[in-house]
Amino acid sequence: MSAAQRRRLNPLSQENESDDSGILNECVLLLVFESIKWDLQVLCLTASVNRKLRAIAKRLLWRKLCVYRAPRMVSALVNGSPNGRIGGGWDALAKLMFFCCGCESTRNFKLSRPSPGHFAGASRFSKTSGRSFLTKKCRADLLFVSDPCEHPVGDKEDDVGIYRGVFRGFLRSNTRACLIGRQVAFDDRVRCPYCGTRVWSMTAARLVPKSAARRLGSRDGRLEYFVCVNGHLHGTCWLVPLSSDEENCEEVEEEGDEEGGDFNGEAYKKHEKVTNGTGSRRSLMF
Repeated sequence: MSAAQRRRLNPLSQENESDDSGILNECVLLLVFESIKWDLQVLCLTASVNRKLRAIAKRLLWRKLCVYRAPRMVSALVNGSPNGRIGGGWDALAKLMFFCCGCESTRNFKLSRPSPGHFAGASRFSKTSGRSFLTKKCRADLLFVSDPCEHPVGDKEDDVGIYRGVFRGFLRSNTRACLIGRQVAFDDRVRCPYCGTRVWSMTAARLVPKSAARRLGSRDGRLEYFVCVNGHLHGTCWLVPLSSDEENCEEVEEEGDEEGGDFNGEAYKKHEKVTNGTGSRRSLMF
């Protein structure tokens, strides 16, 4: 039986193929997601339907989401990069933007119990904050770092702050050159929660400046963070409890800091409150 005869005998299968091609049409997908303002959860569901949609999401849709939600941050990250590529891929960058990875004990940071990851209701990434995480020799690098997402751990313990960030052009960065020059070994227990690659412990490398603790609202020696081969940063710290007066001062400082070059863009309009480590207690926007 010829192919034409089979199509005549099975008109329903032909209709299904036509429907499939419509769903997989990139122009149609772009129009749909533009109409729903690049809803993150819908995109996650779409990418999980089948391999073809997952491939389209990986190649196109995650990039469009990042550009829509954080145009200035993305513009800074791709500036000067070959073909506008992002280390680890656009799907990894999108995950870093919207997902707090949680935390568990490491060699230099001990917890009484792990804290699970979760979608962040809203986040604020700042290149001004990123400079606080760079040593003097590496200040020419561009690094965006989020405000810490606060997770309560126990009644007698301080809250844990979980933060994340991303370098521009990490392969050509001074930070990577410094790690390579010092022959710092990869951590054998931790992997990047965003792209799955190997990481360096900046604590073990002794590349954590004191300004990082001040920026996070922590104390020197009470934090740890990792950087992966693609330039994704994730870390934890013990947060110092603030009085109401100190909180007011912090708000004033942050307003001034935004004028100094922080990136702000819209994410989710809703803000979550932390209960058992499932959300962010601060109102953070990016």
